[in-house]
Amino acid sequence: MDYALIQLQVEHGIATITFNRPEKRNAMSDELRTEFIHALERVAGDKGIRALVLTGAGKGFCAGGDIAGMERRMNAPAGEIAFNGWHRQQRVHHTQALLHTMPKPVIAAVNGAASGLGADTALACDFIIASEWASFSWSYIHRGIIPDGGGMYFLPRRVGLPKAKELIFTGRKVDADEALALGIVDRKTTADRLVAEAQDWACELSKGSATALALSKTILNQTFELPAQQVFAQGSQAQGICYTSSEHRESVQAFLAKSNVDTKE
Repeated sequence: MDYALIQLQVEHGIATITFNRPEKRNAMSDELRTEFIHALERVAGDKGIRALVLTGAGKGFCAGGDIAGMERRMNAPAGEIAFNGWHRQQRVHHTQALLHTMPKPVIAAVNGAASGLGADTALACDFIIASEWASFSWSYIHRGIIPDGGGMYFLPRRVGLPKAKELIFTGRKVDADEALALGIVDRKTTADRLVAEAQDWACELSKGSATALALSKTILNQTFELPAQQVFAQGSQAQGICYTSSEHRESVQAFLAKSNVDTKE
């Protein structure tokens, strides 16, 4: 598939997806979402890709939902609005789930404003690194709607329930420094170093066994909802898979070989 509204680059096993509608602050149109879904599925299925960095071109990370799409939704026949809205929500949730469940590390490199769905998209990633120009706002309330990209799930897990309520109820803007203090952002850097540092971090996070990493992430993503016994049970099953992986076998063989050399010395 040829991409017009995103860029996908892969270097040294690290994929970088760049939203590429700078004139619209990378607002999420239906066309951009289609390309984004395709790129995410491609990254997830490529064993040569170990991690993903997500960023935006120009001055914004993602300005949220596209205004033209909102206008079309408002002008649809009354009898079609609900179903059209439901269908759109399925696409939104599919996209966010692809990010959240990506079987490899995902880092959002937030270069500018992340508003509404853009803020939710950053939260759906495993980690967030921000430039000094980054900002976050769950601005849905200003359009009379609720966060529909996972913000009501992800945000309380980063900042706690009362603060998540305050940010969602007011829709106010959070700058990079406050975002770092609140735990919305994991790291802050300069704009000129943002993507490079995100890519370096992605390399660091993905050096280990891809099998163990994917299984660990799958379980960790559920730990707030599952009882301890179920986490242990899933861990046992995952460990059984790890025992059969080539990464485990090769690392143990290398460790034993080094131990034998050290013993002889």
